[in-house]
Amino acid sequence: MIIMLVLVVLFMGAIGYIFKQQGAAKMAMYAKMGPPPSAVTTLVAQAQTWQPVLSVVGSLKAVNGVQVSTDLAGIVSEIAFESGTAVKKGDLLVKLDTKQEQAQLHAAEARLDLAKVSLARKKDLLEKKAASQADYDAADAEARQADAAVEDARALIARKTITAPFDGILGIRQINVGQYLNAGVSIVPLVSCDPIYVEFFLPQQELGQIALKKKIRLTVAGMSQEDFAGEITAIDSRVDEASRNVQIEATVRNPRHTLRSGMFATVEVLLPEKSGVLAIPASSINYAPYGNSVFVIREGKNIKDGKPEKQAVQQFVKLGPTRGDQVSVLSGLKEGDEVVTAGVFKLRNNAPVQINNSVKPANEQNPNPPDT
Repeated sequence: MIIMLVLVVLFMGAIGYIFKQQGAAKMAMYAKMGPPPSAVTTLVAQAQTWQPVLSVVGSLKAVNGVQVSTDLAGIVSEIAFESGTAVKKGDLLVKLDTKQEQAQLHAAEARLDLAKVSLARKKDLLEKKAASQADYDAADAEARQADAAVEDARALIARKTITAPFDGILGIRQINVGQYLNAGVSIVPLVSCDPIYVEFFLPQQELGQIALKKKIRLTVAGMSQEDFAGEITAIDSRVDEASRNVQIEATVRNPRHTLRSGMFATVEVLLPEKSGVLAIPASSINYAPYGNSVFVIREGKNIKDGKPEKQAVQQFVKLGPTRGDQVSVLSGLKEGDEVVTAGVFKLRNNAPVQINNSVKPANEQNPNPPDT
């Protein structure tokens, strides 16, 4: 029994020694191998020319916009427009019933004809010394009063004929034929859409960068594929005491009447172009509370076998304004540096990398993604 126990102990010790030697050999082999290189995409940083802007939200307002109404009460006898149509200045919109006014006009015209005949007779008698100057003056005054009465009747009829005061687009009509209208009742809205105003506010510290005739660019939600150009045409003479903002008004061309009064829009005031801007994709930035950084490709050597390899070196950067997919770098990067653009979150400093640029992240200043 003792001999058997000794043999078993020796056998188990031999097996343990063999496994220990094999484990040490594997650990040594793994230590030599090291982690595999990470696949990344890269981009060479290049200087660009950027168009700085002051971006704010504005509101569109018609250059001319009114609620067409009547200043006289009456019954609607004719509606000569369709809702939502374009009209020219002077186009007929609505006629109110003028039968009574027409009768008054005919009576005034009859009195005018009689006054003219009487005036002609008085003139003939005055020339023949058969009438006094006072009689002629009285006949002349009566003729002028009759003429004024005719003009007054015609003006009253004209006031019951409502026409478009300017070129524009009509809204939804709010009356019907046969309806009795009181004075001042709205008939239809009318706005002029080309050009159109956009009003916005800028803080007082930006006043030094704006001036009349400065160009703007305008975009509207739902019309992301189209930009509208305009220029500043008015700057308010005072700064609001509560907000310390100044009101700006710009005029924008709108030939296709795409823009409508009351819309919200994003307004960009174009400032002088700035050259030498280093811009990289936003996906290149490793954002962190202690500082933002990027990974730059450098040539290095494998710490195990000394063979040359590409390594990602972490560099802290100071970021500037953004444009679309791009972020400007103010410091920490120089032109010509090869920057990692995808895969930065799995990297560590001096990590070996394998570059594969078959698929790259977006890098556009004005991206237009589909189905937005």
